[in-house]
Amino acid sequence: MNPINRLLAGYRSYRALYHEKRGDMTRRLAEEGQKPKIMVIACSDSRVDPAILFNADPGEIFVVRNVAALVPPYSPDSSHHGTSSAIEFAVKDLGVQEIIVLGHYKCGGVAAMRSIHAGNQLEDREFIGPWMALAAEACSMHGADDPEAAAAVEMATIKTSIRNLKTFPWVQKGIDNGTLRVHGWWFDINSGNLLAHDPRTGQFSIVDSIPDLSAK
Repeated sequence: MNPINRLLAGYRSYRALYHEKRGDMTRRLAEEGQKPKIMVIACSDSRVDPAILFNADPGEIFVVRNVAALVPPYSPDSSHHGTSSAIEFAVKDLGVQEIIVLGHYKCGGVAAMRSIHAGNQLEDREFIGPWMALAAEACSMHGADDPEAAAAVEMATIKTSIRNLKTFPWVQKGIDNGTLRVHGWWFDINSGNLLAHDPRTGQFSIVDSIPDLSAK
């Protein structure tokens, strides 16, 4: 089956499941709009789809995806800010209560950043390097030459995005008044484990072992 026909077959399955069997839900979403309580900032990687990973229904999570799930710092200027505008919409218009930064095992964006940090040049690439420079401090903390450090750099990148999230004044305000929580999660594609950042220790542990995942 060619790729487009595969997508169309998937669409037919979606239509049968949601519009035929659960038509009340899809009509309600169409008429009343979306009211998700959770925003997920995820990587564009095709192996880590938040809706599939969390078995979410349509309308349940508001998702923005970019290379390496990066959050840039608050910078209200005339440049193009796709991720920042999504965060603004999620917090100010949708009123989400939880924001999850979701990184993952063997992230290609982080691998590119580590390669650049090690002194290599990316051939014929114009945008990845400047974008990944947002998290360059993660390489400085854990190094770029040790293959065993890849996961540590990926997790450090998540921490950088959490810190950047808190530079948005209305995100920090929500955290301060208890209406918004920020989380950092890392998904191990190989093992299937989901790890969460504990703001008290700075470490990542399997989610089920952590009683409070809020990053205050």
